[in-house]
Amino acid sequence: MAPAATLTVAGVDFVADPAGAIYWPEQGLLAVADLHLEKGSSFAERRVLLPPYDTAATLARLAQLVARYTPRTVTALGDSFHDRRGPSRLEDGDRASLTAMQHGRDWIWITGNHDPDPAEGIGGEFMDVLKLGAITFRHQPESGAGGEIAGHLHPVARVAGRGRAVSRRCFARDETRMVMPAFGSYAGGLNVRNRAFASVFETLDFTAHMLGERRIYAVAARQCLPD
Repeated sequence: MAPAATLTVAGVDFVADPAGAIYWPEQGLLAVADLHLEKGSSFAERRVLLPPYDTAATLARLAQLVARYTPRTVTALGDSFHDRRGPSRLEDGDRASLTAMQHGRDWIWITGNHDPDPAEGIGGEFMDVLKLGAITFRHQPESGAGGEIAGHLHPVARVAGRGRAVSRRCFARDETRMVMPAFGSYAGGLNVRNRAFASVFETLDFTAHMLGERRIYAVAARQCLPD
């Protein structure tokens, strides 16, 4: 098991897993963002052929986290499916995997820009925003929103090391808000030096917590390389 890190947002401590999820022990809540399930099948409909295994791979990684943390609640922070019709394209085996993970716990789908409408046949509850104490979970981050944990931007940090540049998905965080990395196997990324992040944090004084194979590495956003 890769060691996790503790990331604090609005005075609340979260366990940040190198797989790209966070766990809130007090609430028994596991959160992931931007699963983009069925992205491969979405591309196939446009005759852009990708290996059709992204959903199975993403759900398998999520199942490992559910087994590791045994959460009471799982929250997916929007863009869980790559398009509105993604749920209808789920393979039977993937649907069964999802149902098994949901058994005995609450499952909350936060609506995203790719999947703004509730879907049938995938279980769980649908919400635009989830508020728990000092923390607000939503899909798209809002500038200046304290206590916010969001997705949407797919943060990636790029740093120089051993004579070459390395890019990794990351948590982008300051003391009051956090943007989570995309969890989906086929999800792309946006460099944390992009002005979209400066707009959210209203400064570059935030930290990129890069996902490594065995741990999370904290790097100041100002020290990250632009594209």
